[in-house]
Amino acid sequence: MLLILIGALGTTVLVLRAGERVEVVKITEAVPAGKRVPQSAIESTMVAKDSGVEYVTWDQRDLLSTDYWAATDLTEGSLLVGSMLTGKSDITDGKALVGLNLKDGQYPAGLKAGDTVALYRVGSDAAKSGSGSSDSTGSGTSGDNVLVQNARVSEVASADGGESISSGDLPVSVLVSQDEAQLVTPAASVQEVAVVRVPKSAN
Repeated sequence: MLLILIGALGTTVLVLRAGERVEVVKITEAVPAGKRVPQSAIESTMVAKDSGVEYVTWDQRDLLSTDYWAATDLTEGSLLVGSMLTGKSDITDGKALVGLNLKDGQYPAGLKAGDTVALYRVGSDAAKSGSGSSDSTGSGTSGDNVLVQNARVSEVASADGGESISSGDLPVSVLVSQDEAQLVTPAASVQEVAVVRVPKSAN
């Protein structure tokens, strides 16, 4: 009788665990920013359900070829989340759309699509690069930390809509030149990019 009870409890635990998993989209080959995500570049995989991560579920896969474009370069083996996609394709020749996941203090309040911004490298590496230069008064300058002087915000996820990857994080897509994207992407991958709103006439 005890063995039967243990077996029944084990089955219940397995059922509960199965219910905590969700079928999501996994990228199987690289997809450049600004391109549609083809069905040939995805496969399904099961992951633990996490309310803090906006996974693209397998039953949403058909939308990838009709409603969305890659907001940033998608790499093989990555799990697709909402901040990696954009509903607009405003990328022209020579431009690239870069995805940022900004922490508290790295973006101004009220940031929205269409804003013109400057992008700065922040963090320990940025501090080292800025400490070696000074102006005529002897104070440090952050000129070496400027990644992009003039970029356009393409999309901002709702800060209170449950779309951020973790508490306080804000997914943002910015349009930059392809050369600038090569500078921004490494810093963005470690969340060391700060966004500053600037006038549209800024050069």
